[in-house]
Amino acid sequence: MSTKAIERKKAEVDALALKMQEASSVVIADYQGLSVDQVTRLRTELFDNDCEFRVIKNNIIRRAAEKAGYEKLLESVTGPNAVAFSYEDSVSAAKVIHDFAKENENLELKVGVVDEDYMDNARINKIATIPTREELLTMFAGGLIQPIRNVAIAINMHKENLEQQNG
Repeated sequence: MSTKAIERKKAEVDALALKMQEASSVVIADYQGLSVDQVTRLRTELFDNDCEFRVIKNNIIRRAAEKAGYEKLLESVTGPNAVAFSYEDSVSAAKVIHDFAKENENLELKVGVVDEDYMDNARINKIATIPTREELLTMFAGGLIQPIRNVAIAINMHKENLEQQNG
C-alpha cells in the first residue's frame, strides 16, 4: 500500500474517531439485503431526525472505535455495517433504525454507544423504544398542566356554586 493511501486511511480513521467522540450516540447496524431505495429512505429519515448514516469499511470502524475508546464495539463489527450518528437526541438514531427495521427485516440494529455508555443488542433495542426528547417534554408539560387545569376547573365550579346559592 502506498504512503498516500496509508495517510488517507489514517486521516479517515482520525475523522471517524472524532465524530464518534462528538456524537451523542453511535449505532452500528447491519444493512445487508436492503435495496438502494430502502437505504435512501433510511438516510432521509435519519437526516430528518438530525442523524447521519454512513457505510464505512469495517477496518476503519474498528480502528476509529479503538481510538475513540469504544473497544467493546469491535466484536460486533463483522459483515456489512453502517454507522449512524446522533448529535442532538441520544436515542434518535437507534429509534429511527429500530422503527425502520420493523418494516424492513433485512435491517438489524446491532450495538451502540449512547452518551458514552456501551449498549449491547438487547439494551440498544430497549433504548430505541424510549420516547424521543420532544415526546418526553410533551408528556412532562402535560403532567404539569393537568393539576393546574384541575384546580382551575374546581375553582370555576366553586364559583358557579356560590353564584347559584347567592342567586
